[in-house]
Amino acid sequence: MKHYSKLKESKISSQTLYKGVLDVKLDEVKLVNGNKSVRIYLKHRGASGILPVENGFVYLVEQFRYPVGTATLEIPAGKREPGQSFLTCARAELKQETGLTARSLKEILVFHPCNAFSNEVQHLYVATGLSRGKTNLDEDEFINVKKIPLKKAYSMIKNGQITDAKTILSLQWYKLNHQK
Repeated sequence: MKHYSKLKESKISSQTLYKGVLDVKLDEVKLVNGNKSVRIYLKHRGASGILPVENGFVYLVEQFRYPVGTATLEIPAGKREPGQSFLTCARAELKQETGLTARSLKEILVFHPCNAFSNEVQHLYVATGLSRGKTNLDEDEFINVKKIPLKKAYSMIKNGQITDAKTILSLQWYKLNHQK
């Protein structure tokens, strides 16, 4: 089996095919073997996701996701604003989508959800010491907040009712680190 000592591609040129909330980039790259290839990817400013837990329950948001054509259950999450820290983003998204504020937000994971076609990085947090307030949804957001027993959420992963990657990662991390 061949082993490559340097797994790196070098950018030769880059162009933006679309500029918006996400940019679509087309780069020509030099491969490890010296050949050229093309990489098309989404440029993303990063996001934060929050697992709000309280007394054996988790708060998830249900919203319609157009690309997959169905409503999904997910942890509250959202893209960072330019210059915003991941922690500040997490606090804002938790409040905006659920109306909850947290006494404690602990970062648990950093991951790349789709590293084959996006540079997106997500920082995941556990929120505890929750207080209730009002949501402040964007005008194009329609969200139901669901309070679900953690044990039920784990079984919903197992039976395919929860399919969102950041939600599965957060819940599995919590289960591994809070088993009695």
